[in-house]
Amino acid sequence: MTPQPPTPPHAPALISEKIAGLNDWRGETLARVRALILAAAPGIQEEWKWDTPVWSCGGIVCTGEVYKAAVKLTFPQGAALPDPGGLFNASLESKVRRAIDLREGTALDEPAFQALVRAAAALNEEKRASKKG
Repeated sequence: MTPQPPTPPHAPALISEKIAGLNDWRGETLARVRALILAAAPGIQEEWKWDTPVWSCGGIVCTGEVYKAAVKLTFPQGAALPDPGGLFNASLESKVRRAIDLREGTALDEPAFQALVRAAAALNEEKRASKKG
């Protein structure tokens, strides 16, 4: 009998592990945005894809990539979202996605960020509903 590989931890555990492994401002930043995302909209699920935290609600809301100089929050449908707070500062040339690069010391407008998260979740829900209807 061939031994089975160990069952991978759940996504929330992997995200917590990722945060714990970042012993600098990036870990603090990722933890802060994680809490904001989870509080922003009911039904947001944590996933682990592409070795990256992913938050979904009827589809991907955003990903949380970690780089040496930034924590990047990529919204796959960001170009279709209202951004009155002007948070999107990366991938602006893309026709579909948008991102927020948070660098060390960046102040995040938390209410505007949570509004973006809610808008992304609502857009995903609208797309799902239109496919069913």
